[in-house]
Amino acid sequence: MLKRWITITLIIIVASACSINTSTSDDPDGFKDVLVSTSTQSSNATETETPHPTSITSQTDTPEPTASSVPDLTPTQDDIAVGPDNFPDDVNPLTGLQVSDPTILDRRPVAVKVQIFPRGQRPPMGISQADIVYDYYQNAGMTRFHAIFYGENATPVGPIRSGRLLDRDLAQMYKSYLVFGSADQRILDTFTSSDVGSRLILEWTGKCPPMCRQDPNGSNILVADTAEVSIYASENKTDNTKQNLDGMTFKTLTPDGGIPIDQISVRFSIGAYNRWEYDPDNGKYYRYQDTQEANTIETELLNEMVDKNTEEQLSTDNVVVLLVPHSYAFNSKPGNNEIMNIKLEGTGIGYAFRDGMVYEVEWHRPEKDSILYLTMSDGSAYAFKPGRTWFEVIGTTSEIITTEGDNSYRFEWGVP
Repeated sequence: MLKRWITITLIIIVASACSINTSTSDDPDGFKDVLVSTSTQSSNATETETPHPTSITSQTDTPEPTASSVPDLTPTQDDIAVGPDNFPDDVNPLTGLQVSDPTILDRRPVAVKVQIFPRGQRPPMGISQADIVYDYYQNAGMTRFHAIFYGENATPVGPIRSGRLLDRDLAQMYKSYLVFGSADQRILDTFTSSDVGSRLILEWTGKCPPMCRQDPNGSNILVADTAEVSIYASENKTDNTKQNLDGMTFKTLTPDGGIPIDQISVRFSIGAYNRWEYDPDNGKYYRYQDTQEANTIETELLNEMVDKNTEEQLSTDNVVVLLVPHSYAFNSKPGNNEIMNIKLEGTGIGYAFRDGMVYEVEWHRPEKDSILYLTMSDGSAYAFKPGRTWFEVIGTTSEIITTEGDNSYRFEWGVP
């Protein structure tokens, strides 16, 4: 049973997160990552996001979630678990859902690195069609998405940005192609010397598609077409055959033992924080994202995060918060050029949210090519709700807060 007040902290270093330089930061790979000052961010948010900011402390102003534009897919069974293996040929093992054309599963997944900073280049494109999305800390107080496409294709997907060490691990787990925009040379060397080296998809002159440049408002952003990535990979003699993606378990009925929770907040820094709101009418969680820097909870301000392709709010069927050891790689230090090693291997603690309930779980990645799966406290498989899943990856030094009576969980990312 979950405690009403849980603090998991080896080191609570709030000062580090709050002292991050939020002006202009340089990606180690030469790309510019700009986390603009509060006044500029507010301007960018007004231009690019839906104009309904809400305070984290005042839910009465929260906009009603909009319906998702994702296809009306149906679960394969109402009362029988699907997975963790022996998936039917027409069932996507990353969602537990039937696909209309099973041949789309006769390939590798395609993973794309998508930025959400600077705010002026929001909203992201194509994210709503991903089966699985990992949201994790990259550097300088910011996060990025690692979006995995398998049961559906999407175009365009972006803006695409640089890779981080965790992307290699995720590409190993999901046997995917990794689409990204270069990386720090040390990270790139780690990629190329690993078993994902032949599955790296970077931008090359004259290779559009699968990756192309768009120039809205002079941004010159990089985007991808996931179907074209698969075609390009096959034409270039890489192994694009169907892979073993066993590991996840799905069941439509809500598992026993959950505690009602309808709001999940994750704060990575003064400039990067998000919230998921559960809508009981359709059983989905809706995403809200920061619009300004906030030194305190009371000054946090969020808007609906939408998919630019559909102009509808991002939603998901499952939200999972993973507590994972973080450390600084290559002797890097906190700041703009930090390189984070996120050790998503072995086992660890997690919190799984579905159907307005929360479950304390263990996450497992026993081998480098194992699909991450969850178990309950008794060791039995945790059943995801058939559909899409978002993973929020935070450090084991993070603080986890619940408040009696408000049906919410709050996770505050702690630096190593």
